[in-house]
Amino acid sequence: MRQRPPRPRSTQPRIPRGACGLPEYDRGDCPDHLLTRRQLRAANVSPGGHGPVGILRCARCRTRPQYSCTHRSRAYLYDVRLARPKRIPTLAQEWALDRAMAARETCPVPTCRRRYRYCLPLRTLGCCLECWDGTPADPADYTAPAPLASHRLAA
Repeated sequence: MRQRPPRPRSTQPRIPRGACGLPEYDRGDCPDHLLTRRQLRAANVSPGGHGPVGILRCARCRTRPQYSCTHRSRAYLYDVRLARPKRIPTLAQEWALDRAMAARETCPVPTCRRRYRYCLPLRTLGCCLECWDGTPADPADYTAPAPLASHRLAA
């Protein structure tokens, strides 16, 4: 029976806890006024230009309380008292975003021009699947193209 080779040791240096400069909190032990970026986003606020005030340690570091968490799964904590409300986009910004999404969701083939409810693989295929290989598309997945007007006047 062959033995497995030994597991390679982690190359991450072990840093004593608190040496990073920010206080570290275990899961479930952080104060109520400290939130992660996702929690701030769910509350419709942003950090407001302020940096993190703490680190939420990952679940793997629970067994090593004397060392600082250096894993990628750690999260930074922000003070909700310093947070600001999210900025609301203007109508022009929303219109520009809609145009950009329409370019990614619309089949560029002149005979098709359907706008799908998802982004098309335009870099790899260059069109929708129905135009590429004949795979029929579900009618609930796209909106039919508007008929072309005979003129482009506003009135």
